[in-house]
Amino acid sequence: MPIHNADIAAIFEEIADLLEIEGANVFRVRAYRNAARTLQELGRDVRAMLHEGEDLTELPGIGDDLAGKIREIAETGRCAALDKLHKKLPPAITELLKIPGLGPKRVKALYHELDIHTVEQLQRAVRDHRIRSLAGFGEKTESRIAESLAAQAGGAGRFKLATAAQYAEPLAAWLRAVPGVHDVVVAGSYRRARETVGDIDILVTAGPDSPVMERFTAYDEVAEVLSHGSTRGSVVLGCKLQVDLRVVEPESYGAALHYFTGSKAHNIAVRRLGQERGLKINEYGVFEGKERIGGETEESVFRAVGLPFIPPELREDRGEIEAARAGRLPKLVELGDLRGDLHVHTRATDGHNTLREMAEAARQRGFEYLAITEHSRRLTVAHGLDPLRLAQQIDEIDRLNGELRGITLLKGIEVDILEDGRLDLPDELLGRLDLVVGAVHSRFELSRARQTERILKAMDHPHFTLLAHPSGRLIERREPYDVDMPRIIRKAKERGCYLELNAHPERLDLLDTYCQAAKAEGVLVSVNSDAHSVLDFDHLRFGVGQARRGWLEKGDVLNTRSLDALKPLLKKTM
Repeated sequence: MPIHNADIAAIFEEIADLLEIEGANVFRVRAYRNAARTLQELGRDVRAMLHEGEDLTELPGIGDDLAGKIREIAETGRCAALDKLHKKLPPAITELLKIPGLGPKRVKALYHELDIHTVEQLQRAVRDHRIRSLAGFGEKTESRIAESLAAQAGGAGRFKLATAAQYAEPLAAWLRAVPGVHDVVVAGSYRRARETVGDIDILVTAGPDSPVMERFTAYDEVAEVLSHGSTRGSVVLGCKLQVDLRVVEPESYGAALHYFTGSKAHNIAVRRLGQERGLKINEYGVFEGKERIGGETEESVFRAVGLPFIPPELREDRGEIEAARAGRLPKLVELGDLRGDLHVHTRATDGHNTLREMAEAARQRGFEYLAITEHSRRLTVAHGLDPLRLAQQIDEIDRLNGELRGITLLKGIEVDILEDGRLDLPDELLGRLDLVVGAVHSRFELSRARQTERILKAMDHPHFTLLAHPSGRLIERREPYDVDMPRIIRKAKERGCYLELNAHPERLDLLDTYCQAAKAEGVLVSVNSDAHSVLDFDHLRFGVGQARRGWLEKGDVLNTRSLDALKPLLKKTM
């Protein structure tokens, strides 16, 4: 069965987790995590690179040893280093890592301090209130673990949007090459740009003799065929992702696309509007009695109920019907609207490319500007900049701007917000920058009141420009810290600073609902890649999808401005 980049990355992440539980050298652990990140964000298929004889050691963070392991996994589907770790540690311990809120550090503590290495043992320890006694846990953490265990028991696994893309898009492309196939669209929550998807729905129109269903079930990544009919099929891929295929007639294509895109609540609302007009709307079309009056396009479905086309990202029954009826639908921001990126890292801290390489990659994408925002000294794990090194980088950026053409580097920093709300670098140095991106990287467990006050105090700093990844969450890995986000948004309006929508696929932070709230308050949002390599600008497509779910238009996004228009907006916060 073919191996995708995401599969190799998952193996490297598991190796890193197990090494961390075992207590291995932190640099060794980090090497696997960096390699996993590189593979997740690589725009090319590693298998194709190997087939073409390319040198994988030229990829960021990949040396000879890791390149050899990538080849081993791509060719065999296994990794001897991981098998060896599985033999050394309890076999069920990896199941603990799948529980939200339990990263390798906490699993390590549970394993070494309480001898917990199965989910059942964890459940008993939670029930007996033994977790709260561990250093760094406490009653609140124990309660969250209990909630995560309950949620895990009651639901199926989900895939991050960017991970699902690695499986859905090649399959869709393969189906487009099948004889007789006309249209192929990935629908469902994937099309709505949900941050995670439970399964994949693919919609196809094809000629009567097309072998599309046979080709679908024979796809080389199919591990199990759940059903196989002439117009409907369902399979499970080797990665455990379920894919459902529907073959529809051209006259029903729009109705089926609307139906299978969802959401369920949105579809019910549209059907209700149809019923008020004496119409029946289903996946086959729009009917008045027995006569089909629409359904060949999505526009015809909306038109039948008196509405304009509603973009898929808005279809959550969160006011889009009323907005469409009143002619107030937003003209949503698009990827091509972005003129720059205000949060990237280089080799100076934990990035993989030089200043010049990042600048050239941004210029090739048509960007007009790029803000270099290294970590500050508090984040030692990322080799954060102290005052001397930041001053040196400021001078280096000034020199490079004198040489670059078609792109301007902005001087910035991703400065840690300390527990008491102070920023991690001196004011006189922050004053030399074009922008200051404040971020919480520690003490996630603070109470709602203390966490909120911490951030509010930081935002009052005269040089504060932008709040990075405002909730601190990592999707399905770390819950957001407890913070009063409406107060944060109101403070940004009062202070005249901005909020980030971090486009990294593990973050997608701001939440879409808070994007709407920021828009309502007139607070600009910056859609940033948080790039650590030239490959990471690809994150922006997912950030823009999240922004669209949050109803953001071009004017609501800070970095859609030209450099001339952006500079005054940055300057007023400094």
